[in-house]
Amino acid sequence: MSKSKLGILGGMGPQATELFYRRVVELTAAVKDQEHIETLILSDTKMPDRTAAILSGDTAPVYERLLADARFLESWGAACIAIPCNTSHTFVPQLQKELNMPIVNMVRETAAALKERGARRVGILATDGTIRMGLYHAACKEVGIEAVSPAEKIQRLVMSVIYDEVKGGRPVSSDKLAAIDAALVEMGCDYGVLSCTELSVCEGWGGLKCRYLDALNVLARRCVELCGYPLKNL
Repeated sequence: MSKSKLGILGGMGPQATELFYRRVVELTAAVKDQEHIETLILSDTKMPDRTAAILSGDTAPVYERLLADARFLESWGAACIAIPCNTSHTFVPQLQKELNMPIVNMVRETAAALKERGARRVGILATDGTIRMGLYHAACKEVGIEAVSPAEKIQRLVMSVIYDEVKGGRPVSSDKLAAIDAALVEMGCDYGVLSCTELSVCEGWGGLKCRYLDALNVLARRCVELCGYPLKNL
């Protein structure tokens, strides 16, 4: 299998972009520099807030900037593009029509991974924008999985972790994570889906009661495969 270049359209947010590339490196079965994926990371930190754009209806500035960035990565020679931002996947179907190489769809890949694990009812932990657009709900429904959203009170905690703590550069509250976890268990979820890359940055999901699937990990694994590189068994 020929080996291809990977373009990463990041900066939404910067920590998630750094973490995503680290995951790609960790998942690649390489023993020297030259065996890793040739990658260009475009960390566009000036991208307007995706959730604010969706909730306000003023999405054109976000779409136009995403498209310009994607075209830049395409001109560099990327064989595929990863966007480590779940909310931005609202724009992926429209963006894909304008490009000649694929955008790896994190939402659909995660739904497929949940199906492989035998998930039946999953809790979607995401921004208000991702929830509003129903991205994961639709993708899960296509593969026969029921996706549910947290109640309003718990969703406020999710948004607080994303914006007040991770994006705000503050320590993540273990009490908030525990409350979110308890809510998913109470809803009968067999998996919680980390459907915002800021949640992927949190390290406190491991010791909780519900099982969690990180969409960022799914995306990284799939990118390694699509670029034609061997996966490391972790």
